[in-house]
Amino acid sequence: MRVTMTSVAAWSGRVNEDFTGAVPAAAVLIDGAGIPGIDSICQHGVAWYARNLGGSLLSLLSLAPDRSLSKVLAEAIEQVTDNHRYTCDVANPISPSATVAMVRVSGGVVEHLVLGDSVVVLDRTDGAPQVVCDTREVIISRSYQSALEGVAEGSEQYHRLLRDLRARRNQPGGFWLAKDDPRAADEAITGSCPSYELTGAALLSNGASRFVDRFQLADWPGLMALLKSNGPADIIRLVRQAEVRHAAPSDDASIAHCTDLSQT
Repeated sequence: MRVTMTSVAAWSGRVNEDFTGAVPAAAVLIDGAGIPGIDSICQHGVAWYARNLGGSLLSLLSLAPDRSLSKVLAEAIEQVTDNHRYTCDVANPISPSATVAMVRVSGGVVEHLVLGDSVVVLDRTDGAPQVVCDTREVIISRSYQSALEGVAEGSEQYHRLLRDLRARRNQPGGFWLAKDDPRAADEAITGSCPSYELTGAALLSNGASRFVDRFQLADWPGLMALLKSNGPADIIRLVRQAEVRHAAPSDDASIAHCTDLSQT
């Protein structure tokens, strides 16, 4: 498998809270998530969490190739949590968390996993790409959007609504992220298909998937075609231009483009 990766911080001078990495038969993308006030309960921060989770995943994917992706993710979450369990308040609702996307090729089969709002796009040999995404956080956040817009930002009611939203993280009926509880891995979206059915796969953080789902610069087939011809850096360059045109806040943006899936 060949992997081409690009990861760019939201703006110059900002720490990139995304992580991308690969081993010969697998690729991983982590999109770290933080909440204001996180420094008071975790001395490491979101970028540290994303890098350590990604590193643990890559190590486990190499050492335990027969273990399911969900079990690999559960063990990685536990490892990283143990790394700061005794120095930080890991169970606090605002402790570092992350979304996860993975692809692994083994025995002629391509497996994928998505937890949170990162995206995996499987470029099919015959037909439109299959887009794998977890929409639970988006759906739940939208249910709070109108209420948040109707109150003053920073007010007690505003913070109460945010607390209510955060309380739905990693809860039944809510949305799921990698954080301190390895059981969240059981909620990941997973699947597999024969490698001959695919010409490639792409892992995108939500800062990069906005190329399609927010700015509509192309559809998913168009994005995959541009990845093949120009590579991931060009996708992110076009996203940055769109952010300026739409006066939209920038976000860390990362892409891992996997090809030659039959070659591992």
